Order: sequence, then C-alpha cells, then structure tokens
Amino acid sequence: MSKRSSHTPRRIACLQPSATVILDAIGELDRVVACTRYCADVVPAVAEGSRVILADSWSADTDQIVAARPDLVIASVPYQEKAVGAILKAGARFLGLAPKTLADIYADIAVIAGAVGATDRGEEVIAAMQAHIARVREQVAGAERPRVFCEEWGKPIIASSRWVAELIDAAGGTFLVEPSSQVTGEEILRLDPEVIIAAWCGAGDRVPLEKIIADRGWQQTSAARNRRVFCVNDEFFNTPAPTLLQGLDALAWALHPERFQLTRGIRRITEERPVTVPNFNG
Repeated sequence: MSKRSSHTPRRIACLQPSATVILDAIGELDRVVACTRYCADVVPAVAEGSRVILADSWSADTDQIVAARPDLVIASVPYQEKAVGAILKAGARFLGLAPKTLADIYADIAVIAGAVGATDRGEEVIAAMQAHIARVREQVAGAERPRVFCEEWGKPIIASSRWVAELIDAAGGTFLVEPSSQVTGEEILRLDPEVIIAAWCGAGDRVPLEKIIADRGWQQTSAARNRRVFCVNDEFFNTPAPTLLQGLDALAWALHPERFQLTRGIRRITEERPVTVPNFNG
C-alpha cells in the first residue's frame, strides 16, 4: 500500500518510458504530470487527462518540463547536462536511470517505488517478474539451446542489451555475441545463428526482415533457411520494466514453439524461401 506523505513526490515528470511503466505497475500513475510520447506508446492511459506530452527526452524543452511543476524528474542517463541543472535549480529532484542487467532493473523498480512510498508494491512487482522468468526457465529445462542473434539497431548492427541476453538465456537460447556491441554482417554470417531477432529502438514492429536478410547476405544462415527470423515489438525488449515479460514470452515461442504458444508482439519473416543471390561465377 502506498504511503503518501509530504516527503514523497506528488508531481513526476517521466522522460523515460520504463519509469512510466513502473509507476503504472505499482499503481502510482496519477503522480505523472508530464511524460514523452514514447511513454504514452507503452502506457496509453498516461495520455489521458491534462498531462503534458513531450516529444522525447533529448529534444524536450526544459522550460516546458519546469512549467509542469514537477517535484521529481525521472530520465535515463546520460541526459542533457544543462537541462539537469535547470531542473535542479527549479527545485525538482532528478533521478537518472542507467540499467544494464535484470538485477539493475529490479533495483530501479525498488528505487522508484521507495521514492513514492510504495515499497511493498514495488517488491511485489519484482517478485512477479522473477517468478515469471523462473517459470519460463523451468519449461525449457533439458531442451536444445539454439544459437541466437538479437539486434537493437540495424545501421550499424548493434546487438541487444545485456538484459535481453539474460532473457534469451532464460528462454532457452544461447546469445552469440557481446551484448550491446557493434558487429558486422560478416561476423554474424560466420557465427551462423539458428534464430535471428530484430527489435530496433523506435521501430515498433516495422523492421523489414526480408530486406535485411537479403542486403546483408544472410540468406544461407540456418535462421534464414528455416525461416526462424523474427521481429519483436521494440518496447518489449527496449523498455527495462515489467514490459520485458511480454518480450520473454515472444522469445520463448520463437526459440521453442513446441513448448510455448504464439503470443502478441512477434512477427515472423514472410518469405516461404530465403531470397537467393544469383551466382555469376558459373
């Protein structure tokens, strides 16, 4: 149960979608007075009422944030140094989040919940996430672990974050490269992933799977030959909050369809056969 007091922030500006998801999960969304349009994408309810909707955290007008009279601003770091100074000067506190692992995400949930006096609810959300992940891990126990490449950006090719690698491990796969590293198409071709997943930041579910396979020469990877190439909704992987559980469920089906049901937020490559490149060498 939340314990509202004069010491807890009553007016929060969320410049990070994950913070908005966390506040919603702990039942404290009513404290949000300003957020970005990306926050509204993952928590549509936040767009209702008179809340200030900002473009995004990097281009947000500091005067507009301050005008919303927040007593706490939550953003990802690194953040605009001048903006942080202006926010602090206006009398608001600033909380910067920079998670890298699932453990970091649990810590962020605990910190945000503690800040608004909802510590118990925060612990419940963390426990529910951990239990969900444990159930998936149990269901894939003993199964073969396919080689997986998952990317969060396409040009250049950047591998997904460490928490996504942890989810892939829980879903019964083996993440092929260093998380968050930049890789080449040739490197991935050499590693021959059995499953390829794209979840580009800001792209939603619109990653052109057929095009990237053809453009990168990945037609002969095991993943392409067996049509195990997928797009997962961006927010299911790139929002470090309880939203990740939807990404985990999508992953579980992609990696082990014999053990899990198809869920929303995942799209499979539509080509019945991989695009082939003509051989001009005879």
